[in-house]
Amino acid sequence: MDIKGQGWTDEESDGENEPEQFMYGIQGSCAADLYRHPQLDADIEAVKDIYTDSAVSIREYGTIDDVDIDLQINISFLDEEVATAWKVIRTEPIVLRLRFSLSQYLDGPEPSVEVFQPSTKEGFSLGLQLKKILSTFTSQQWKHLSNEFLKAQQEKRHSWFKAGGTIKKFRAGLSIFSPIPKSPSFPLIQDTVLKGKLNVPELRVTRLMNRSISCTMKNDKGELFSYPPNSQAGGHCKNIPTLEYGFLVQIMKYSEQRIPTLNEYCVVCDEQHVFQNGSMLRPAVCTRELCVFSFYTLGVMSGAAEEVATGAEVVDLLVAMCRAALESPRKSIIFEPYPSVVDPSDPKTLAFNPKKKNYERLQKALDSVMSIREMTQGSYLEIKKQMDKLDPLAHPLLQWIISSNRSHIVKLPLSRLKFMHTSHQFLLLSSPPAKEARFRTAKKLYGSTFAFHGSHIENWHSVLRNGLVNASYTKLQLHGAAYGKGIYLSPISSISFGYSGMGKGQHRMPTKDELVQRYNRMNTMPQSRPIQSRFLQSRNLNCIALCEVITSKDLQKHGNIWVCPVSDHVCTRFFFVYEDGQVGDANINTQEPKIQKEIMRVIGTQIYSS
Repeated sequence: MDIKGQGWTDEESDGENEPEQFMYGIQGSCAADLYRHPQLDADIEAVKDIYTDSAVSIREYGTIDDVDIDLQINISFLDEEVATAWKVIRTEPIVLRLRFSLSQYLDGPEPSVEVFQPSTKEGFSLGLQLKKILSTFTSQQWKHLSNEFLKAQQEKRHSWFKAGGTIKKFRAGLSIFSPIPKSPSFPLIQDTVLKGKLNVPELRVTRLMNRSISCTMKNDKGELFSYPPNSQAGGHCKNIPTLEYGFLVQIMKYSEQRIPTLNEYCVVCDEQHVFQNGSMLRPAVCTRELCVFSFYTLGVMSGAAEEVATGAEVVDLLVAMCRAALESPRKSIIFEPYPSVVDPSDPKTLAFNPKKKNYERLQKALDSVMSIREMTQGSYLEIKKQMDKLDPLAHPLLQWIISSNRSHIVKLPLSRLKFMHTSHQFLLLSSPPAKEARFRTAKKLYGSTFAFHGSHIENWHSVLRNGLVNASYTKLQLHGAAYGKGIYLSPISSISFGYSGMGKGQHRMPTKDELVQRYNRMNTMPQSRPIQSRFLQSRNLNCIALCEVITSKDLQKHGNIWVCPVSDHVCTRFFFVYEDGQVGDANINTQEPKIQKEIMRVIGTQIYSS
């Protein structure tokens, strides 16, 4: 039989060099005698019809009854910020490689699953999570799948569209379609049977936010017939897609459903997170004890949540935030989440347990964590040994501080915001994809601007793990809510600098004149250390965030104090840290065109380029 496929280079073969591996275009080879199951051909054609010809590629082996099917999942629907935080290249597809029996297909052994991107086959941490999800999905489907079962399902679908069928029957057929994944890349469904029998030029599936479907069709006269979405169609991203277009289309649709919400599910158990404020930006391990034990003692899925590219400066900042929260008199309120750390001497127990909080023991372990500057000057294994001698819980605690961070935070290079007058500048993205999507929708409707948010560094340990929340009239509130309930912001740096200095018994906000005097004094004093110090040298830290805020009517402006009651309308963008009471320029106004231009320049450099 004629072997269809495409040529593969050695580089594309993922390092494999079996002499009989690639048989395309070889006439008269033994591969030509291999039987390929017709249902496999039908499913491959379905992928090409519903997606594109390039969405699937086939690799047959010479003398063994195996075939690799590569399915290309378009992920261009991910926002740039999400792609950056997840360390994926949104301009490249995610490839699902399934290995089937060539002759038995669905009647053969359960297929193996590989997930990768062409440019990041090694260290593709998100692929580990997706591989686990799809392997579980395949195992569950394989319990009842067979070529005969699939053929029966497809024949049932075709029977709905016979020549004698009615619109009513057609509408009834639509009601069983599973939800279409919320992905701009999902293609137009092209069904030649439907077009031929009903003489309908086009059936377009419109995705709604709740993943229900609505359908619009035209007849020969150009009249539109609209069918409302099935009220039961909208559902969970774990809904099983229809099998009526074959198993390959089914697993592609399931992948499209799962990818946008990977951060909402634990990388170990694949259950929704039980964090206090829901999902955050980066994939993480949930707080269920079994998952914590699996992650720390067995290394289960550790590559999927570890900070592959967390810089030393970021670790330095995370430790500083943790220390500030732990030393605060409000630690019982703001030190959230409390660590879940397995005891290295007894892997069956938790040394630090949120159900049995021991702040004194936690402080002792944190005091034994060596400075990040020291860690970067020697062998990591030697540093770990030194910490273990000081306190066997110091290194496990450091691991938790790093891996529990659920925001994307990276140190800015030299092309930073120079008007902020600090070398400690970070890109900070904490909103999960769903919130970022809602933010973008609101931004298109109402526009946005930038404003500062000041909060003491002791609060940021929680913010990076729980998100920036409306704390008004809750136990988290520190400064009062004179202008109502909401997230407090200001376009003027001096106001937010005042809020950032609050806490630790200091409950009087400095005036702008005081801040200007302090700024002038600090910047005329001789420097005892280099201004461009890489790491934080002091425990006396002030910090301020630069946020993007939606300029809708919900944003309440009381002079230069703004209150946004809708938390979805505020997203963090940058984070700035000052040492030893130093403050930045108190006269910065984010509404000035030159300031806005500089902010957009740095955002373009950091977020919108890979």
